[in-house]
Amino acid sequence: MTAPWLVALDVDGTILLQDETMSPGVPEAVARLRDAGHVVTIATGRSWMATRRYVEQLELDAEYVVCSNGAVTMRRVGDDWERWNVETFDPSPALALLRERLPDARYMVELASGQRLFTDQLDDWTLDGGRRVSFEELAAEPVSRIVVVSPGHDEEDFHRLVADAGLNEVSYAIGWTAWLDIAPQGVDKGTALERVREELGLVGERVLVAGDGRNDIGMFGWARALGGRAVGMGQAPAEVKDAASEITDDVVDGGLASALNTLPAPAQVSAGE
Repeated sequence: MTAPWLVALDVDGTILLQDETMSPGVPEAVARLRDAGHVVTIATGRSWMATRRYVEQLELDAEYVVCSNGAVTMRRVGDDWERWNVETFDPSPALALLRERLPDARYMVELASGQRLFTDQLDDWTLDGGRRVSFEELAAEPVSRIVVVSPGHDEEDFHRLVADAGLNEVSYAIGWTAWLDIAPQGVDKGTALERVREELGLVGERVLVAGDGRNDIGMFGWARALGGRAVGMGQAPAEVKDAASEITDDVVDGGLASALNTLPAPAQVSAGE
């Protein structure tokens, strides 16, 4: 067959519906591409702990998976996985600015080891193996991400906060249910995927990425710069759609499967072979 494609998929709002069931047709479309020899992987804002089950459910055989908005890339080693590349930063300045403006928010950091430290319980976040600490302890060592959840604040509030606080030393993304997720400066899903692409020796223009959130804009720009395809989901915000090279249907209508099914199908085996 011709050179394989690198296909990198966001999870929430792309692979998954809001109730965490699969978008229509996704398992079948992913299996078709995998069996055709394409490299199908995940590029998500979720931690590895909250991502692995979808790698297994979709029976992905990719060697690398991008998590934590590009700050963590996992590599398959036999039947297990290792933290192949981890980007970290000093969280102190950002935490100080945020606490000044959001004193009642709930905070979490992810250490290079993957352990999570948090100030209060965060609904909908995987905190297995995590440890509750004081706010001051959050900044005790470098982290790969800061997560801020502030009930009563919406996406626009977070955007204003980021601008007012001058958070220009870190990258940031707003989650689809309004949280602030801060990563190391210059790190996003696209920077991690480029490292993976180079490691695998895959052709630049044969990349397809799909997503629906502001944290997907970086990987959209990466894919387009290579001459690849950047697929925005139908329900994505306008600025995300503007960053994409093409738009598919909403996640509830099987938009991801529709996009994936436009890639080459497995070679047909003729009768008698």
